[in-house]
Amino acid sequence: MPYAITVVPVMPLRAEPSHKSEIISQALWGECSEIITTGSDGWVRVKCQFDAYEGWATFNHLEIIDEELFNAPYTHYTAGWVNSVQLNGKPMHVPFGCAVKGAELVTNWGKVKVQFEDQPIERGKGDAVDTATLTAAAFLYLNTAYLWGGKSVFGVDCSGFVQTVYKTLGIDLLRDTYQQATQGVTVDFLQEARLGDLAFFDNPEGRFVHVGILLNDHEIIHSSGKVRVDPIDNQGITNIDTGVRTHRLRIIKRVF
Repeated sequence: MPYAITVVPVMPLRAEPSHKSEIISQALWGECSEIITTGSDGWVRVKCQFDAYEGWATFNHLEIIDEELFNAPYTHYTAGWVNSVQLNGKPMHVPFGCAVKGAELVTNWGKVKVQFEDQPIERGKGDAVDTATLTAAAFLYLNTAYLWGGKSVFGVDCSGFVQTVYKTLGIDLLRDTYQQATQGVTVDFLQEARLGDLAFFDNPEGRFVHVGILLNDHEIIHSSGKVRVDPIDNQGITNIDTGVRTHRLRIIKRVF
């Protein structure tokens, strides 16, 4: 199967090969994927390298690359809220958290010449997380609008927010809330939680429907309407602006 790399700031992944179809996720600039099916009208079904998520994308958002680049590790990420790059000499602005393979100021992705104007920084190793870096990354999203399927500071859903923040730290999480709930180890009580633990919430049917990052044992940052900080207790989240209980706590997981 051909290998490809995302060459637009944010590439929508859709459920079906149509611009009218639901956006189920996104691939940020620099993320690689395998093309597993070619459809009509320029649509391709891709499998994202980072989290194995599949969806339909338009081929003009991608550039074909060789196996060597595809297999290279993600070593750096774009650290500004927006970052200036050039593709084939044309300017582009890409969001925070784009994982890239290497930090050479000038490099080639297939036939595309990439030049960094804002230098990416080294991705964390995952085994020694700097909590100040985690907090700074999470708060870059503050007040970003909720967007179903979103993964960027331009619009993000709850699990996309968590996944992208942890990606910069070198911790690879799966894409959806119910998938992320299978990772890490369980923290038995909220009072034992620490900065960076993940809190998961369910609906009346018991299905995981929401996730956020605990700042301590009584505050959480999460994407609900927008990325916000709200109080949390053993029952769940209360909207600090309205006083309304919004999410029911199910489980807490520790991933580092």
